[in-house]
Amino acid sequence: MRRILIVGGGYAGFYAARTLERRLSRKEAELMMIDPRPYMTYQPFLPEVAAGSIEPRHAAVSHRRHLKRTRLISGRVTAVDHEHRAVTVQPVDGGTMTIDYDIILVTAGAVTRTFPVPGLREHAIGFKHVEEAVAVRDRVLTALDRAAVLPAGRQRTRLLTFTVVGGGFTGIEVLGELLSLASAMIKRYPELGPDDLTFHLVEAKERVLPEVGTEPARWVVRSLRDRGARVHLRTSLISAENGHLVLSDGEEFDSDLIIWTAGNAATEVISRHTDLPTDRSGLLIVRPDLRVGSDDLPIVDAWAAGDDALIPDLASDVPGARTVPNAQHAVRQGKRVGRNIAAQLHGGKLRPYVHHSIGVVATLGIGRGIFQYHRLVITGPPAWLIHRGYHVLAVPMWERKVRVAAGWVTQAVFGRDLVSLEPVQHPRQAFVDAAADDDHVRPAA
Repeated sequence: MRRILIVGGGYAGFYAARTLERRLSRKEAELMMIDPRPYMTYQPFLPEVAAGSIEPRHAAVSHRRHLKRTRLISGRVTAVDHEHRAVTVQPVDGGTMTIDYDIILVTAGAVTRTFPVPGLREHAIGFKHVEEAVAVRDRVLTALDRAAVLPAGRQRTRLLTFTVVGGGFTGIEVLGELLSLASAMIKRYPELGPDDLTFHLVEAKERVLPEVGTEPARWVVRSLRDRGARVHLRTSLISAENGHLVLSDGEEFDSDLIIWTAGNAATEVISRHTDLPTDRSGLLIVRPDLRVGSDDLPIVDAWAAGDDALIPDLASDVPGARTVPNAQHAVRQGKRVGRNIAAQLHGGKLRPYVHHSIGVVATLGIGRGIFQYHRLVITGPPAWLIHRGYHVLAVPMWERKVRVAAGWVTQAVFGRDLVSLEPVQHPRQAFVDAAADDDHVRPAA
């Protein structure tokens, strides 16, 4: 019996494990997955989590509930030594350990790409995980509560200024959803008005949403500006020290919330700590059949899929094109690599990964969206419905589909949940304060 080790439990890793569970018997292979989180995050739902349209747990799919035969190890792979078929693992608790394997599947995904901008590390927040989306929602809601009791001035302006850096799908969807959230919330604050809110989008390139056409991208910018957002194109963030933002176009302002969505980078274990072949950007070199290696020389028993892999896009007419690192590809790559690993063990034929895009869709807030399929472009409420329909079907497991759909129905009847639970980030604070008060009033012995 061979041990198949899956590094990473995101889209590609989760679907690969489910496929292998179905195609290999218990006697054929031992399946093992290593990931620091016990769930797969359905990232397209994170903007709606931040806007209070989806419950945070509904954007996460439990590994232990849905992977019946895969042994799960909570930890982070810090090195891959394929020559000796071993990985080094840093568990959540305890010292490092070494795990041997026969076949490795690397689906470690990507991490947020940052730049050496002063103050960025201290004041910005990323947007790749559920906890980040929840924190964004709570900070927006708490900022409104705090600002409502302040007089007009610098501190109130800072609290009500929200900045998104990065004009890809994540940044555009976050900004659109937060605009929708703020417009719903501001009506409940008689002390504040819509003009008190300021939203900035900072994008270094000359356009947003590179996955859509030029004119649809311009429509998105016009839509955001019509709703009050300040969109800075061909502009970089120079400094964020002390929450004071300095942009390359010369504008400066204070912002209490800085959301960084400016692209992805290879994980450190893949870019620096593996003997598997990578390119200059640190991504794994992968064949069309999802084996690691070049067209002429595959690496035996090494496979890869998802955002950490450079996979040829056989559906593209552009020579040398690679698949876009998004959920649409990662899900299908996970299924294909699972089938190919099983086929190789059974002496079957390996099939290349080929997927023709079914279009791109983005939400810009409740009732707003954009969808493009080749030359067909749909905007407004129909695109928003397409977004919701596609993703409720795409999120794995029927129990998650039902929970998400039920939440949307409840929201349509009662409105979105606008409660901030920011104190959850400091759960012991109330107890500590109570204990301090108790010490203060207790009489001396």
